[in-house]
Amino acid sequence: MKRLVRVAFLVVALGFGTWVVARQWDDIRAGFALLSWPGLVLSLLAVIAALGGGMMTWRALLADLGSPLPLRPAAKVFFVGQLGKYIPGSLWPVLAQMEMGKELGVPRSRSAAAFFLTMPVQLGSGLVISGVTLLAAMPGSAAPYAWVFLLIPVLAVAFEPRVVNAVLGFGLRKLRREPLERPLTRRGMLTALGWALLGWTAYGLHLAAIVHDFGPSGLSAIVFSVGAFALSWCLGIMTFVVPAGAGVREVAMVAILAPVLSQGQAITVALCSRIVIIVGDLVCAGAAGFAARRDVGPTHDQTTGKPV
Repeated sequence: MKRLVRVAFLVVALGFGTWVVARQWDDIRAGFALLSWPGLVLSLLAVIAALGGGMMTWRALLADLGSPLPLRPAAKVFFVGQLGKYIPGSLWPVLAQMEMGKELGVPRSRSAAAFFLTMPVQLGSGLVISGVTLLAAMPGSAAPYAWVFLLIPVLAVAFEPRVVNAVLGFGLRKLRREPLERPLTRRGMLTALGWALLGWTAYGLHLAAIVHDFGPSGLSAIVFSVGAFALSWCLGIMTFVVPAGAGVREVAMVAILAPVLSQGQAITVALCSRIVIIVGDLVCAGAAGFAARRDVGPTHDQTTGKPV
């Protein structure tokens, strides 16, 4: 039964991912025709590295909460679960990760806590790196979005482990769940933030590889691309009602790229970026699932130590 549910989840997630591509196929085909193969390959490699950074962010938080997972099983849980973001509704990824994590002995409450902590970590680190890089590369480009950066002090307070642990404890009590056995530590939070910043840098390199084919190049263009991608993604993260922030991130990216590209070029770049990321998600999920097959074996509940 579990296998049937997992297959159904993958089929639905892949179906929505395919629909996103098919709906804009004419624009996508025209956009990709303007890009070089080296640029696309570099962009995809950077996306895979960035997705790896996201996985390591989540894995660091999960380990700090008491469930350290080996790399390959962790990658499978994260990347396969993340395909759920293409299904309308915001809870599919966390539900998938909770169920797959349970098979590895990770309590569902711990999987949920790691998932929901990953989002503010990515949001906070994304806002910081976008503010720094946009100001460094092109100071005036960040001015229209100054209101977004007002969230940084709020998130900085939220990253204090004592605050996080208190919020998690309150939420679990309201849900009538058992409290977390192990609180989040400052070291764990800093490790997660470090991985998140590396992930944003890789995402920026992915965008820079695409933008390069339209003219802008050099260190300034790369730094600007890091900020442009991080800020547009953060705006997408704030929109929970659409699959993977679909549409919101692209609109924001077109606006943020306006100082360096024409509107038509910016639209093409945003569409190509979206498709490369979808391909990256599929590649990572497929590779992680294949690699984790070698690790199949008895698992134990990481709370009780008993077989599951």
